[in-house]
Amino acid sequence: HEQLVVVSDAGSGLKAIIAIHDTTLGPACGGTRIWPYESEQEAIMDALRLSRAMTYKAAAADLPLGGGKGVIIADSHTEKTEALVRAYGRFVDTLGGRYLTTTDVGSTGRDMEYVKQETDYVVGLPTTSGGSGDTSIMTGLGVYMGMKTCAKEAWGQESLTGKTVAMQGFGKVATHIAHHLMKEDARLVVTDVFDEALDRARDMSLTVVKPEDIYGVDCDIFAPCALGGVINPDTIPQLK
Repeated sequence: HEQLVVVSDAGSGLKAIIAIHDTTLGPACGGTRIWPYESEQEAIMDALRLSRAMTYKAAAADLPLGGGKGVIIADSHTEKTEALVRAYGRFVDTLGGRYLTTTDVGSTGRDMEYVKQETDYVVGLPTTSGGSGDTSIMTGLGVYMGMKTCAKEAWGQESLTGKTVAMQGFGKVATHIAHHLMKEDARLVVTDVFDEALDRARDMSLTVVKPEDIYGVDCDIFAPCALGGVINPDTIPQLK
């Protein structure tokens, strides 16, 4: 990694980390994740891991960008405030354009509008603010197309009709993926740690299981749509 910066702001309660992995191809780009990490070390490790992945994704897509990631240690449901997000925007600005931020788990287009009030180094703003809009729409489409490509490699055809997809996490991206899969008459089994996400899944008439049971679902495709690092030596033996 080229740079790791940790910041805190007593006035707003901000505790944040920005990791810049590589800027060979251009400024580091990556979303800002807002999550109640159990420790600062856990947050740092997540930022390092995610920023590295962003470098590879940007290079694979032939984009003039490098890899970066921002994380804010907070509960987005109870601790996120305008003051906290704007303080984070000032933090991003101190890097002088080496890092471009956007949305991720726990952050929204509205949050990016707050960030924009403090820095120009932000993308993925709502269309009403002159931005490209909700980034989860294209992310969901990309994951869905990836599933179809893998299906063709594994089964000789792209069709996902009748396939069972286990979705670990049912946030914004997963919801868009689900809509694409439902159009193909795939069978979806989902889980999440938040009740509002599970309620949304039930409203879509999807099968819901407990978070600890998702790994044991008999499925054709396992889709990790929550936080990273869930495919590991402990969970791999549980996959069916």
